[in-house]
Amino acid sequence: MNVEQAAALWYKEQMELAEGDALRVFVRLGGCGSVHPGLSLGITKETPRNAGLQQEVEGITFFMEEDNLWYVGDKELRISFDSQYEEISMQVV
Repeated sequence: MNVEQAAALWYKEQMELAEGDALRVFVRLGGCGSVHPGLSLGITKETPRNAGLQQEVEGITFFMEEDNLWYVGDKELRISFDSQYEEISMQVV
């Protein structure tokens, strides 16, 4: 998992997060994910139970539970912020 600082700052501001908060990246039905047709990634404020991936950036812990790791397989999850469009991008590369 690779979370860019700009993405972490965007989430902190948009979701009114404080240091020590955690965001779970999860697999959801629908959306336009590029890895598995018909599935995409979502994010929610939640406490880790059994994190398989995690990274702390700007005091926020970003994580994916172990039971969702099949989505990324042996690849890397990158969370970045596109300043031109002012939006988050989650890519599995």
